Amino acid sequence: TSGGVTIKRIEQAIVDNAWESGWLGPQAPVVHSGNCVAVVGSGPAGLAAAQQLTRAGHSVTVFERSDRIGGLLRYGIPEFKLPKALINRRLDQLTAEGTRFVTDCAVGVNVSAHDLSTEFEAVVLAVGADRARDTDVPGRSLRGIHRAMTYLRAANRECEGDGASSISARGKNVVIIGGGDTAADCLGTVHRQGALSVTELDYHVPPPARRDRDRDPWPLWPRVLRTSPADEEGSDKRFRWAAQEFLDDGGGAVRAIRMVPVAVSRAKDGQRTLVETGDTTDLVCEMVLLALGFDGVETAPLLTDLDVGTDPLGRIECDVGWQTRTPGVFVCGDAHRGASLVVWAIAEGRSAARAVDVFLTGESALPAPVHPKAFPLFVS
Repeated sequence: TSGGVTIKRIEQAIVDNAWESGWLGPQAPVVHSGNCVAVVGSGPAGLAAAQQLTRAGHSVTVFERSDRIGGLLRYGIPEFKLPKALINRRLDQLTAEGTRFVTDCAVGVNVSAHDLSTEFEAVVLAVGADRARDTDVPGRSLRGIHRAMTYLRAANRECEGDGASSISARGKNVVIIGGGDTAADCLGTVHRQGALSVTELDYHVPPPARRDRDRDPWPLWPRVLRTSPADEEGSDKRFRWAAQEFLDDGGGAVRAIRMVPVAVSRAKDGQRTLVETGDTTDLVCEMVLLALGFDGVETAPLLTDLDVGTDPLGRIECDVGWQTRTPGVFVCGDAHRGASLVVWAIAEGRSAARAVDVFLTGESALPAPVHPKAFPLFVS
């Protein structure tokens, strides 16, 4: 067939029917191993690992530094893309199976690495890759300029019933800098908050509308222009533009962004630089959202105390068995592969769970969907 297949819709219809029909009840273990496992982080990788390990008969405790379980699923992905009722439904299942959850607990601060090694036979690090990139463009410190995840967390808290968001786009001209999934999440959210206008700036050249079969032959990931549902709701998307300066309204808040057309140039060492190709222009805005990507795991006492190593991209290193250089400490999800897709995080969490099960018992019947060295053919 030359057209697309609606695999997502088909799979979603199947699983929705399964939940509604009561076919996905708790699967509590029959035999308990006597081993205790700590999972640090309750995003998609952590929850996937926890569920598999609980079903394998281990006593699993999930530690979450925030006030609610879910990690990126809860506070990163907007409600319009992922209704939080779906997370709560899965958490009810995990709790009924025996998984224990501890919130408001920053492991390494409230619970020490020594406590973990004393109380648990294995530790799974599913801490995500939350170290957001920033910019040194003049005027960055002005009020109204926010990192994308700071904005999305505030908006999701409002959806959770925690009161009005501390950062709202209502009645404002908004500029989103960046062109990935996080930028699209910001776009859909500002629409729903009632932004006056939205402009997206992306310094890249727009991808072609169709696959370049010479450059991207199947099965390579096709580098084509993609539009998110949020884009279809409306925005002014400008490629090959970059911010040169954020302008002050005289009271310490942003009033406009001075932008300039650019071309991307790469040096022999691969370093990327932007070359200005035209004159600047000012765009009025009262809010700027920085969706510039991520640089690996955040610096935290836990990682230092556990003596786990990171690579030049800020990802926690592991061997072919998902184990870090510290015996008994495993890693999965964005913390291992860098910021990526939820489906990758779930697959890695399940695979790491199998590795932990083997480490604790010598064998495992759990599946291993992916290998730790398996990376996607594209960078999200």
